[in-house]
Amino acid sequence: IEYGICIPHLCHVPGLTDIGACRLCIVEHITNGRSVVTTSCTLKVQEGMVIRSNTDRIKRLRHNIAELLVAEAPNSRAIQDIAVRCGVKKVRYPFRNSNCVLCGRCVRACTELWHANALGFVGRGKNRQVERPLNMRHEFCKQCDYCVQICPMTITPCDGPMKPGEEYLCGKCESQLMITEEVPDSCVWCRLGEGFDCGRYAGNKALR
Repeated sequence: IEYGICIPHLCHVPGLTDIGACRLCIVEHITNGRSVVTTSCTLKVQEGMVIRSNTDRIKRLRHNIAELLVAEAPNSRAIQDIAVRCGVKKVRYPFRNSNCVLCGRCVRACTELWHANALGFVGRGKNRQVERPLNMRHEFCKQCDYCVQICPMTITPCDGPMKPGEEYLCGKCESQLMITEEVPDSCVWCRLGEGFDCGRYAGNKALR
């Protein structure tokens, strides 16, 4: 984003350790003549690296990842907007209406910014979730609510929360969120790295 290249992301938070949980920031890293798909947030920069961020292969993979995220958590405005940016027109997967996509933003903020360790991942596979120790409010919780502020589930779609069985891809902001032909891979006003109040734009003009 700093250099005008829009790479969608959900789990990245400036100042926190990157873990590549959402997989949206995937790029092609060309090494020894081979193309390797990897998360850009966890890829260490080296001299002479060749990175491709907007190939047909990457766009196809991102599209599928974004579609899966919407199916998992359709009530997240952040995820809905990211899906539109990735060109998702419809969701082919069953909706689960989950209240967490395991992006780890809250866990890392609690541990790395506040050093409280009041949140953590428990379980494995499909049973993995974010919990307080022993499922109780930890005595070290500072009750700062920062975990809530940076959670992608806290901002619901324009029409409010969707009822189970009535989930859909919103897409109402498509004209403002889609990357236009004039800026095929640029999004200098994208604010996804700072929060979830995306800067809306049309062409090269930001809409506030």
